[in-house]
Amino acid sequence: MTIDTTTVPDIPAGFERHFRKSPLTEPWEPLYSKKTDKAVIIGLRLAKPHTNGRGLIHGGLIAALADNAMGYSCGQATGWTTSFVTISLAVDFIGSAKIGQWLAVESDVIKTGSTICFAQSLIKADDVTIARANGTFRVVPKREPA
Repeated sequence: MTIDTTTVPDIPAGFERHFRKSPLTEPWEPLYSKKTDKAVIIGLRLAKPHTNGRGLIHGGLIAALADNAMGYSCGQATGWTTSFVTISLAVDFIGSAKIGQWLAVESDVIKTGSTICFAQSLIKADDVTIARANGTFRVVPKREPA
C-alpha cells in the first residue's frame, strides 16, 4: 500500500506502511519503510510514546529500529533468501530528537557472506544525524514468523 502524501503530508514520499509487524514495535506504530536495491529504510513520525522521561526520543527506540533496519537491509541485499539474527549491535548517540520530527534509519550493508552480514546505519531526525549504529548478523535458515 502506498501512502498518499497529498492526504498525509507528514510522511515523506516513497515510504509505505512497514511490511512486517512485531510485538516489540507494535506500540510504536505506525512505522513506515522504503526499500532500495540494497537496503530497507525505516521511518516514523516521532510522538510521545517514543520518548523518555525528559521528553526526548528514547535511545532504546533508536537501537531497536537500527537493529531492525540493518537486519532487513541484509535481507534485501541478499534477495530475502535467508533470515538474519543479531550477533552484535553498537549505537553511538550524537544528538537528540523531539516529538514531531521525522525519524529515518538509513542502512548500508557493508559485506555479506554465507554465514555473516555486516551493516551500518545513520539515524536521522529531519535529515540531521542523531546516531550511528553498526551490527553483525548471523545467517540462519528461513522460517515462518511466530
